[in-house]
Amino acid sequence: MQIANEEQAEYWGKSPSGAKWLTYEDQLDQLMAPVLDLVLKRAELKHGMRVLDIGCGTGASAIAAAKSVGSIGHVLAADVSQPFLDRASARASDAGTHNITFQFGDAQTHGFDEAERDAMISRFGVMFFEDTVAAFANMARALKPGGTMTFAAWGPLPGNPWFKIPHIAATDRLGTPPKVDRNAPGPMAFHDRERVTGLLERAGLSDIRVEAVDLMLHFEGSLLDCAALCTRVGPAARVITHFDGKPEDVAAIQHAVADAFLPFATEGSVHIPAEINLFQARRPD
Repeated sequence: MQIANEEQAEYWGKSPSGAKWLTYEDQLDQLMAPVLDLVLKRAELKHGMRVLDIGCGTGASAIAAAKSVGSIGHVLAADVSQPFLDRASARASDAGTHNITFQFGDAQTHGFDEAERDAMISRFGVMFFEDTVAAFANMARALKPGGTMTFAAWGPLPGNPWFKIPHIAATDRLGTPPKVDRNAPGPMAFHDRERVTGLLERAGLSDIRVEAVDLMLHFEGSLLDCAALCTRVGPAARVITHFDGKPEDVAAIQHAVADAFLPFATEGSVHIPAEINLFQARRPD
């Protein structure tokens, strides 16, 4: 099987950092639930539709889509991490959801059946391709003429304290790692809405729409619990790993994040504002 994005496959499928998304699956799914709700609402999935879910992770999006399209519909859920797919398959079985096929593969190069899907969805699963234009062109081939793509990506850093605050706390404590191109494959790669619109055009898609959507990410638990999650996944975790941060560094970063998140806290929960880029496009008739 051809894998163009080998670095991403290694990270999500084999590295300890990628495995953390399995460990903290429940907390992350809860936090990101408003984003998935946004994608599903805008995708307008209907009974009987055949859906392609890109970067399905541990299965929350695929299971929700499968329920939307009903037993005569179908979801093909693709990811480059086999451990994620194994977990997603188990979750779908536990949920009694049997209209999902889980597919290991790189969506940039995988040979999806052509013109077979009514819609493509993704919650934070399409920002990691080495050749984004080739990836979207390949996904578009899987859509029927007129089929739609609906996907969410993180907006600019200033509108996303979930990323910005932990990164500041970690770099204040440990230093600044080497700069990387923010448009390079990674969580923030689609922050520039105009750039991504151009990539979709080059991939041959039409009726391209993008909207900056403000919403709240919800964490059930204490400020320190929320801050601890921030140091285990995301930008703070990457800084800590780069500088080989010690337990005392991690504790200091967590307390700094908790202090900065205080305005977002209510009793027993934290509500963090986010700016999400919501993209939609269509395969031409």
